[in-house]
Amino acid sequence: MQKSLAACAFGALVVAVTAAPASAADDIESRVQVCAGCHGQNGVPINSATPIIWGQQSNYLYKELHDYHSGDRANPFMASVAKMFTLPELRQVADYFAAKQWPAPEHAGNPGDAPKSAEMCKACHQPNFAGGQPAPRLAGLSYDYLLTSMNNFADGKRTNNLDMPGFMKALSESDREAIARYLSAL
Repeated sequence: MQKSLAACAFGALVVAVTAAPASAADDIESRVQVCAGCHGQNGVPINSATPIIWGQQSNYLYKELHDYHSGDRANPFMASVAKMFTLPELRQVADYFAAKQWPAPEHAGNPGDAPKSAEMCKACHQPNFAGGQPAPRLAGLSYDYLLTSMNNFADGKRTNNLDMPGFMKALSESDREAIARYLSAL
């Protein structure tokens, strides 16, 4: 009987160890369903104040989640969601959403030429504004989200990036509006 019990325990341990990676992935997938309430089931946010996170840069997503978790970026709702995860799990969350396909734009047409004031953004956000190390994708985010973010950096309400406040303060309000309009049309 003890041999049988030991074999059962060993078998359960083998099953648990071999199933752990799949259940860990499933666990992250099931736990991030809360994000769909605002960021959308198919990657399209429910309103224009919420950013697209599907297909966004993993390192950027992790940094923002980390900052909500630590309090370096203020948003009571996002802080409470981020604190539901450990820091290693936040990396998995970031990787999960980064692996998704960026949603197709709902608009068609030519956004025109980039405003001259947007040239400085290309150094980090890349020439086509699709992001890369170290900066997020801006192309296709909503006008409202982009303008609010830029204004929050300019006004000192968002301080979790050392460079952005200075860049945004150097732009006029009309420059920020023009950049947001252009980027949202990409």
